[in-house]
Amino acid sequence: MISTIFGKTKPINYIIVLSFLFVLYWVVHFLRFDMGYLPIELLVQSLILGVLLFSVFIVDFVIKRNKLNDTNSFAMLFYAMLIMVFSETLMDYNTIFCSLFLLLAMRRIVSLRSLKNTKLKIFDATMLIMVASLFYQWAVLYLILVFIAIYIYEPKNSRNWLVPLAGVFTVFMIGYSVLLLADSTSFLSEHYRFSFEKNSLYFLDQATNFKLIAYVVLTMVAGIFTFIRLGKVGLGKIVTVRLIALYFLIGLVLNVLTASQGVYPIMVLFFPTVVFMTNFVEAIKKPNIKEIVLMTAIIVPFLVFVVTMVNK
Repeated sequence: MISTIFGKTKPINYIIVLSFLFVLYWVVHFLRFDMGYLPIELLVQSLILGVLLFSVFIVDFVIKRNKLNDTNSFAMLFYAMLIMVFSETLMDYNTIFCSLFLLLAMRRIVSLRSLKNTKLKIFDATMLIMVASLFYQWAVLYLILVFIAIYIYEPKNSRNWLVPLAGVFTVFMIGYSVLLLADSTSFLSEHYRFSFEKNSLYFLDQATNFKLIAYVVLTMVAGIFTFIRLGKVGLGKIVTVRLIALYFLIGLVLNVLTASQGVYPIMVLFFPTVVFMTNFVEAIKKPNIKEIVLMTAIIVPFLVFVVTMVNK
């Protein structure tokens, strides 16, 4: 039944996923964390929720536009389930905004393989990553992905290597101008300290938690399977998948460097995970087994969320 609904791209799939995330967002805020908001604060939270829902469209668009998976809605479903598993991430607006801008940057990076408007795409990706770094300073590590993409797709054009510098400078100048008007020029020097605080070990301690370990292991296993599958069928997508895998690895480093009490940047990892998991599900030929896997992918997150709510 699940494979029948989400096995194709239908408007009802968007309605189901977005409605579910809408309800989940407010349940987490009002029931799990017992938050109370004034009318203006409620409006701000609604805007943040809108950004989260828009991220779902970006994930679906990037996957379908670049044909990273077959024509289905499994990626959206898995994305929503991952948010439910790590529902605490909904309390951190930084990770929601950072994840959105990194998704937009990844969209431009992946599209470099067309070799059209290369410099513009590099510039856009760099600017989007720098904007993402305004929420988590260590997001600048994703600039590594830009340079690797340049090396892969068009390394002989020396101007391409200078474009990221122009993108960084542009964001810096715009940001500094805005801060100058707001009389907060100290923000940049304070924000980009790149220090590794002792409380960042919070994430490493939490990594012993079964939920986090299971998530990383599951993603890596699905990623390895994706590489094997694409290598056998020869779809010519292996380079793009390598960039997505690197996106995941950089995200892990970002989590280790930024994690502390009250900070949940794990959402930046969800995009690679849903790509790999969807490839894994698509490779299952027997309908019964596929249905069991999909049911498990839904039931387990619900159980994790219920346990979390009970033990809050």
